[in-house]
Amino acid sequence: MNKRDLKPARVFEQFAKINQIPRPSKHEEKMIEYLKEFGESRGLETKVDETGNVLIRKGATKGYENLETVILQSHMDMVCDKLVDHEIDFLNDPIETYIDGEWMRAKGTTLGADDGIGDAIELAILDSDDIEHGPIECVFTRDEETGLTGAFGMKGDFMNGRYLINLDSEDEGQIFVSCAGGITTEGIFHYTKEKAPEGYFFLKIALKGLVGGHSGDDINKKRANAIKLLARFIYAQMQKTDVRLACFNSGKMHNAIPRDGQLIIAVPNADKENVRADWNVFATEAADEFHVTDTTMEFLMESTEPTEVMDDKTAKNLIRCLQAMHNGILTMCQDEEIAWLVETSSNVASVETQDGQVKVVASQRSNVMSNLRNMAASIKAVFELAGAEVNQGDGYPAWKMNANSELTKITVEAYKKLFNKDPKVLGIHAGLECGFFSEKYPHMDMVSFGPTLRGVHSPDERLLIPTVQMVWDHLLEILKNIPAKK
Repeated sequence: MNKRDLKPARVFEQFAKINQIPRPSKHEEKMIEYLKEFGESRGLETKVDETGNVLIRKGATKGYENLETVILQSHMDMVCDKLVDHEIDFLNDPIETYIDGEWMRAKGTTLGADDGIGDAIELAILDSDDIEHGPIECVFTRDEETGLTGAFGMKGDFMNGRYLINLDSEDEGQIFVSCAGGITTEGIFHYTKEKAPEGYFFLKIALKGLVGGHSGDDINKKRANAIKLLARFIYAQMQKTDVRLACFNSGKMHNAIPRDGQLIIAVPNADKENVRADWNVFATEAADEFHVTDTTMEFLMESTEPTEVMDDKTAKNLIRCLQAMHNGILTMCQDEEIAWLVETSSNVASVETQDGQVKVVASQRSNVMSNLRNMAASIKAVFELAGAEVNQGDGYPAWKMNANSELTKITVEAYKKLFNKDPKVLGIHAGLECGFFSEKYPHMDMVSFGPTLRGVHSPDERLLIPTVQMVWDHLLEILKNIPAKK
């Protein structure tokens, strides 16, 4: 397969244009301008709210004027992650894509199909004159990936449709009707710099090549967390010798499982060989623990130049905190029909050493809001016990399933008609903007679906090309079967 064979062509043409536009989370200005010009140049009603969300309204095609208005919604920002040795300026450079069999990938970076392919589907519909549909509103929200702030800031009168189709799901054939809420908890450790102790040997320890992935959708896949592994090794060494910590850096995004990391430590000269030997043993044990999920882990250790270190009390509190902090699944859903779904979890997402402080970020998720608050309180308590300054946001709400959803029924029937099989109707252990929409528009009927993506939020992100055509056909069938206005 080559790029000339991509179908539907109109969707992939739009996706190619989108990937020429830099759009990191919180830096979507160029994308906003592109969308605004796109709508206005086609004579379509276009508006941008004070948060930066864009709405482009298109009237019904002939014969469909009496249908209810449908909102098609996706987010315009993307997670910007890259391989360690890949050079790119995400604020200015385009995403370079290539075809790998039936998959589309990017060269050394995230692909941006989360949720650029949703944006492309919307733009393709707006740009077409041969699709049967009632009135539609295409909505593009900003900054979904770092806190859903576009959906949070949207006013309750921005959208006017009765039905909403969110195009931000990642498994074709699965229709999502509920999602988890989430909270991000940040702990800051303030430390005093000290001179490198005499008679100590400095080592740089690095871990890379982990799979990583989405901290919600992939949290149940037993993947290694670089922060937890590195902290685990250092905690064990602190029981044996006087380890002094200079820096610890790992992870980038609050909603991604960290794939790599490194730290610098100092140990007494007499113990350096023992530390090297322990690292080799630890590497073997960790590789065995994750021999199914993380087959390309690399464990690196080398000598490095002496540098200033953290005061011993803060360093020990930091490592104890990371050792003790829960990471992964806490509980599964209790209802029998969705017992396979993760209910509550937490992900230790990033550690960043700056001048005089270390910032640790962990993200908590749950489909049950009381358990979300409990999980967030547990993480906060660990930070507090370790003496960290704690910052915790308000989070975002869960989206509860509507058992009487008319749109769900239409979506399921359209899928069965096209593909002669039943789709799966599911909840998802990840945040969707539908959670905020369900609060701001309590009577809105919503579903979420999309083409198959893998490796999202990492440079391994890839899009299964044939599923884009399936989602396109499915969406067009739904649009033709929206009920008439009552």
